Amino acid sequence: MPRFFTEHADAAEIVLTGEDAVHIGRSLRMRPGEKLTVCSEGKDYVCEIVRITETAVYLHPLTVTPCASEPSVQVTLYQAVPKQDKLAEIVQKTTELGVYRIVPVLTARCVARPTAADFAKKQQRLQKIALSAAKQSGRGIIPEVTPLLTWKEALAAMQQEETAVMLYEEEGGMRFGEAVPAGVKRIGLFIGSEGGISEQEAADAVQAGIRRVWLGRRILRCETAPTAAISILMYLTGNL
Repeated sequence: MPRFFTEHADAAEIVLTGEDAVHIGRSLRMRPGEKLTVCSEGKDYVCEIVRITETAVYLHPLTVTPCASEPSVQVTLYQAVPKQDKLAEIVQKTTELGVYRIVPVLTARCVARPTAADFAKKQQRLQKIALSAAKQSGRGIIPEVTPLLTWKEALAAMQQEETAVMLYEEEGGMRFGEAVPAGVKRIGLFIGSEGGISEQEAADAVQAGIRRVWLGRRILRCETAPTAAISILMYLTGNL
């Protein structure tokens, strides 16, 4: 069943406009009486098409249920900005796995060093990638791709999470099972870029109460590490 998102849904009527309306009417060639799913704030609305115009599709909600595929835990990925187009792949794959929010971070060892203004131009495209991945994977929400943060801003944000961990390539870190308490609902996860994280940043994180976790002796690419880490978190919290 086709799947669409809207910020606000009314139990009496839902109206889809813009690109979604065009896609339903022209690309999918759907007609009144056919059904589709609208997702809003983690809920699935199974709807019947009532009327289609050039600019809008009018829907009658038949049922509303919590989205069964939405994880019970909110994982925010704080990702140091990688070079080239690797962040697009990270957004796509982590959305499929259930990430709640993606926060790009500029750290000392980032090879790519966009300004906040430069990154803002890419942000819209990354958000569209998250939307597409959310539709494909049956998500109940579209993960937000936030504006670029500095290391200090990211550190302050991670301290607001229920628990926060960071991947650290040096031995001595905890395993995920040791670092993530049972029953936790909000997790912050920091992952470095190609150059890893500086010793000073690692020390800053520990001082801020962020736990170091270790994935073993194999060195993962910066676009592989988020997929591996979030898969582990989803497994540990019963969401995989």
